[in-house]
Amino acid sequence: QAVTPEVVAQGFLEIAVEKMAMAIKKISVQRGYDVTEYVLCCFGGAGGQHACAIADVLGMTQVFIHPYAGVLSAYGIGLADIRTIRDRTVESALNLELLAELATIAQELSEDAIKELLHGDQPNGDLQIETSLRLRYAGTDSSLTVAVPDFSQHILESLRTSFETLHKERYGFIFADKVLMVEAIAVEVIISRKKEKGKRKKANSQKLTANSQQLTANSQKVLVYMAGAWRETPILRREDLRVGDRVQGAALIIDATGTNAIEPNWEAELNEDNCLILRRSPPAPLAKGGEDSLQVPLCKGDLGGSLPDPIKLEIFNNLFQSIAEQMGFTLQNTSASVNIRERLDFSCAIFDRDGELVANAPHIPVHLGSMGESVKALIGDRQDDIHFGDVFATNNPYNGGTHLPDITVITPVFIDSEQPIFYVASRGHHADIGGITPGSMPSHSTSIEEEGILFNNFQLVKSGNFCEAETLALLTSSQYPARNSAQNIADLQAQIAANECGAKELQRMVASYGALTVQNYMRHVRDNAELAIRKAIANLVKETGKGKQEKDERKFIYPIDNGSQIVVSVSLDANERTAKIDFTGTSAQLGNNFNAPLAVCKAVVLYVFRTLVDDEIPLNAGCLVPLEIIVPEGSMLNPVYPAAVVAGNVETSQAIANALYGALGVMAASQGTMNNFTFGSDRYQYYETICGGSGAGIDFDGTDAIQTHMTNSRLTDPEILEWRFPVLLEEFAIREHSGGKGKHQGGNGVIRRIKFLEPMTAAILSSSRVIPPFGLNGGESGATGRNYVIRNDGEITDLPSTATVQMEMGDTFVIETPSGGGYGKIQNRA
Repeated sequence: QAVTPEVVAQGFLEIAVEKMAMAIKKISVQRGYDVTEYVLCCFGGAGGQHACAIADVLGMTQVFIHPYAGVLSAYGIGLADIRTIRDRTVESALNLELLAELATIAQELSEDAIKELLHGDQPNGDLQIETSLRLRYAGTDSSLTVAVPDFSQHILESLRTSFETLHKERYGFIFADKVLMVEAIAVEVIISRKKEKGKRKKANSQKLTANSQQLTANSQKVLVYMAGAWRETPILRREDLRVGDRVQGAALIIDATGTNAIEPNWEAELNEDNCLILRRSPPAPLAKGGEDSLQVPLCKGDLGGSLPDPIKLEIFNNLFQSIAEQMGFTLQNTSASVNIRERLDFSCAIFDRDGELVANAPHIPVHLGSMGESVKALIGDRQDDIHFGDVFATNNPYNGGTHLPDITVITPVFIDSEQPIFYVASRGHHADIGGITPGSMPSHSTSIEEEGILFNNFQLVKSGNFCEAETLALLTSSQYPARNSAQNIADLQAQIAANECGAKELQRMVASYGALTVQNYMRHVRDNAELAIRKAIANLVKETGKGKQEKDERKFIYPIDNGSQIVVSVSLDANERTAKIDFTGTSAQLGNNFNAPLAVCKAVVLYVFRTLVDDEIPLNAGCLVPLEIIVPEGSMLNPVYPAAVVAGNVETSQAIANALYGALGVMAASQGTMNNFTFGSDRYQYYETICGGSGAGIDFDGTDAIQTHMTNSRLTDPEILEWRFPVLLEEFAIREHSGGKGKHQGGNGVIRRIKFLEPMTAAILSSSRVIPPFGLNGGESGATGRNYVIRNDGEITDLPSTATVQMEMGDTFVIETPSGGGYGKIQNRA
């Protein structure tokens, strides 16, 4: 069936509207707001053309359009109050003794601000002084601003109540027993300019309806394509409207600075301030025609089956990914640990009823490609014993997990069904989960028991009730128990909250589009990813293969510092557009912790082949359909219990990625490690991964100082690192000229120096300290990394790739990370 130009144009608009709406929701969710409870404020010359459609997507029922919406920024600057702010760091516990000191500081700050604004003159307008405190819980990093009307003794209780209200709204919980800290005090002095409001006289209410109808009847009319149909649409001018006039959509209201499109099922009313108030009638913003509205004609495509409407496919791609992103913001906002809140070492995704990955946010690649295995393991283990209100946790490396610090929380989603029709999951790296060293990343573990507490489809929530006693018992019962179980529980609760956010968004999506349509488009999104991978395989054979062979086999051997090796053979079939990835010949299961669970190996294969696709598709299970993966059981990439695996997730995964890129011939090796650095004691536990250089490729240079391939977590801000832990960050700099030379240069590594201010245990788990990251196609290798300790007496101790060392006060741990390999021979210049 032919698609008309107006349908295509409408499709582009719908995609644009969805992306604008998701941006609004993203920011709002990040700040803890429910957009459905607010009015959409519209501005910009074209804003009024999209306002109704965006409000529909967001579930909002009212839109506010100022008469100068098209030039609102310029108009606002002319009317803006004159303000200046003074603040001062306090960093003290909030108590009665501090109040008197704060009152004195506030007076000093306000006098200084007034002097700047007035220069001794009288204010040209009303003078206001507003005082606020930035408060946070002791032991946390994120502060919230609370207004302070005065500094009398009774204000203490009011300040705590106001702070807890804001904290509950933003993060979803409060700490009843924690001390409040005053991070800073701020004083804002404002001179309010006098503003004249031009009120428009309201006409007799009995004449309003007749006036609206007369205006509509006498107006020029044009054909406009709205809500899927051509409609005869009146064009009205705002200056012709009277206060109280109501214009039913479809209609266009024109003013000097913009055009406002009133969609069907919306009406516009002019108020006394000459502003348009748009209201949805009836107020059912989520109703988009139900399940049947998206049943579009299907056509035969490259997969030999039915394909969806490409416009709706793009919309659902955005919707599914947006849900995962909103889950991520909720997790970040509600978590307690630096690891999740600051380093963003977490991932969120949604899955279908069978546990197949549908879409994810752009979080940690090694998490996302393996999480589906955890969901499938839960479904297989629990069978029919999964009920509404249940939530489960797992970190079992032999059952879809990666390593023990990565705990996956899985929530089944029931929507008018006896069985789950979706699953949502969040995986977070916990700062400590027990084991033989603080931070649960031991450099010398030889069995899984030495690496921490094992969760195996453990029930976190039963019928809506959090199983706190059972969870605490699990965390503390092992030979090597968790060192900060309260923080573990807080982060698990944050993951539960993130999943609840995802479940609610899926429920909203089903209410909008219907369960059958949502499930169908989950399948279509996966099918589209499969098609994209098949095309990428065919293109790869064409671009890098030899001759016109339809089959292309490539092999690569990747040696690791500890003497093991990864062997991979990749067979590409251009005719079938499939690939067989065979790891036969890889080292047998190791006695150290560099064994990578099978789920990790699959995650890397998924990631590498997804990066071969230029289109914006979500990483999902469809990418794996054209791929046959062979991993011998009992090898270091498919270990059996009780193999140690903590380095397999972070180090071996990077080695697998480099080996695959080497076999495919598209990219030189990146740093080949995450440079996992942990330190701690019974009181402190900290973990970070450190960036290095990325490999160069066929037509690009590598990048300096970047997280590569299987991780994209960020480093803790230096201020927070030094505030929360007794260390000093002495240096964090690029290792100049360390990247591999070639036609395209490899990226440079970094140097990171951390001085310890009290005794602690430190551990490094790293690679590429002995064997450098390879260059490709004539390019040179990148520089190897180096680990060493500078003792407080100046003695330097070199450390191997993996090491645990006792740090004393004044000692400095130095990590020089590897760089990327170069690609192509250097061209001789005349």
